Amino acid sequence: MRRQAERPRQRRGTVFGTACLGAALTFGSISPALSFEFLGFKFFEKEDANALVLDPVNYTVTLTVEPADKDLQDILEKASTLVAQEDEPVSGSLGLLSRANNDRKRIVAALYENARYDGVVKIFIEGQDVDTLPPDTKFDTAQPVPVLITVDPGQSFTMGRVDIQVNGVPIDPAPYELEPGSGAQSVRLLQQEGKLLQDLRNEGRPFVAVTHRDIVADSATGRLDYDIDISPGEPVPFGETSVSGAKDVDPGFIAYMAGIEPGTIFAPKDLEKARDRLVKLGVFSSVTVKEAKAQAADGTIPVAVEVGERKFRYFGFGATYSNTEGGGVSGYWGHRNLFGHAESIRLDASVSRIGANLVESDTQRATDELDYSAGVEFRKPGVLGPDSVYVGSLKALTEHPLAYDRKAVIGSSGVEYNLTDTQTLAVALQGEYAEITDYLGTRDYITASVPITYTYDGRDDKLNPTEGFYAKLFAEPTYEIEGATPFLKTRADLSSYLSLTESDRLILAGRVAYGAIFGADEPEDVPNNRRFYAGGGGSVRGYSFQSIGPYFPDFTLPGANEDFEDTPRGGLSLFEASGEVRIGITENIQIVPFVDVGAVGTELTPDFSNLKIGVGVGARYLTSFGPIRIDVGLPLDKGPRDADFEIYAGIGQSF
Repeated sequence: MRRQAERPRQRRGTVFGTACLGAALTFGSISPALSFEFLGFKFFEKEDANALVLDPVNYTVTLTVEPADKDLQDILEKASTLVAQEDEPVSGSLGLLSRANNDRKRIVAALYENARYDGVVKIFIEGQDVDTLPPDTKFDTAQPVPVLITVDPGQSFTMGRVDIQVNGVPIDPAPYELEPGSGAQSVRLLQQEGKLLQDLRNEGRPFVAVTHRDIVADSATGRLDYDIDISPGEPVPFGETSVSGAKDVDPGFIAYMAGIEPGTIFAPKDLEKARDRLVKLGVFSSVTVKEAKAQAADGTIPVAVEVGERKFRYFGFGATYSNTEGGGVSGYWGHRNLFGHAESIRLDASVSRIGANLVESDTQRATDELDYSAGVEFRKPGVLGPDSVYVGSLKALTEHPLAYDRKAVIGSSGVEYNLTDTQTLAVALQGEYAEITDYLGTRDYITASVPITYTYDGRDDKLNPTEGFYAKLFAEPTYEIEGATPFLKTRADLSSYLSLTESDRLILAGRVAYGAIFGADEPEDVPNNRRFYAGGGGSVRGYSFQSIGPYFPDFTLPGANEDFEDTPRGGLSLFEASGEVRIGITENIQIVPFVDVGAVGTELTPDFSNLKIGVGVGARYLTSFGPIRIDVGLPLDKGPRDADFEIYAGIGQSF
């Protein structure tokens, strides 16, 4: 291998091979460490870092690219530690010389990443080429030592002859975008080679090996010739799954939930899916699933699962406040591993509408009662195979929204099943006893239902999606026993996301929903809580919760409850739509203008003549656990129960 500072002679010679590929990987993603100072305090910087440097030597550095190329210069300056760490002293003259020699490797790797294989990098300290300086050179450290980096980047190479063979059989390079004339950037070449090797592994071959690789840069033609021979090995079946690291979770259950059947052909995606299943159990802080390095005596390849358990007990609490609904407090306690098979239980309790009667707003109806809720949920994974979980719950509540007063006890028992990585089906049996008071008086309801939910989730991120779409189909056949009334409640929701820039600084997001209740002639045939309402943070922002739709009269009929004058009646159909433009101001801050619309009808078709429109703007602060969201919505057609504006806050995007 010739010295990196020398220009290759204008003839064919091997200047780019396995060692340089490794260098490109090692130095390919280079970014300087960031720190800042505010009011004398330094952040994101090691404390007293300079004080730990023996014989500190300061220096100044200049990097020049000739012929000039501003984009390339920016790339090389980011790659250079001499440039990035100019404000950090080195330890003695030897430290400066060592940093300079290491820097040249990084800059050469950055040139390779940009398909510059005959570039020349020279570094001078006090005007002397570092190639000529012995290790014991002493510099004049009385003042910052001058360092000069000069780069002649050379020409930009493209792919020349490409010869890929698997077990001696030629492979078409086109599917891997390596055909002659394509870009010859080192990182791109490594990525495409990795894709080829992964495709072979996906055929059930865990022991894919590169037996020969020859990469030649021809300075005379500006072409990079690429020859590679691959031995893929034979397809191998999975063997037994072993588990390590488990203490309180049953290792046999862990192997079962990994879901890798012995005898099935090896597939990397099965290992990834096994890890996802185990992570979703919620009992592990770390999960590793990988194949063994060699086959077992029976010809299979064993699977090794290594886990680290997390704390099983947890608790938490929260508080909320609304300018129309008053305050609220909530708390929960849970256990993630009751009996050793990741069975979980969670207890929740909340009190809300605290001080709601003191809120000076016409949006409230006359009630000073609090809302209470308490419930328990039990989950047991693996009841119908590794992709299933049993869910049972019991909940008691009393609530006082605009439309009704309700006291209820609800029990549910069902199964959630992951059909694929993106599709989920949930089916349950649900029973409810409710005492509901509205404009017409107080009635008891006993309902039995079978809620069925199908979900398709093709979003790239659940809390902050930028691409893909999400669909949810819901159907709930219900029988109300007291009134001997059967009905079917249905709803379909669809959300879609489109990023208009590579940096995801401009994202269009849209949502549409439609619902209908079949089998009822009037809304009053259906219990109030099962009718459709619109308005609020998850519906049409700017309008109060339940405020969109048909209303009871604004006067009291004989024998009616005067507390419910001019309150929502609810409907048998619903239409909602939302549109947002998520504009990235910085990497962490978004401004989000939005428009929401909604309508509710007393028949199977919503009343679009009373379509309500809400507009507003929100702010998002993007964090590692999801966006922190604040929205301010304004109703364009304010109703009798709507405030001048509504404020909403939460974690995650609005949809």
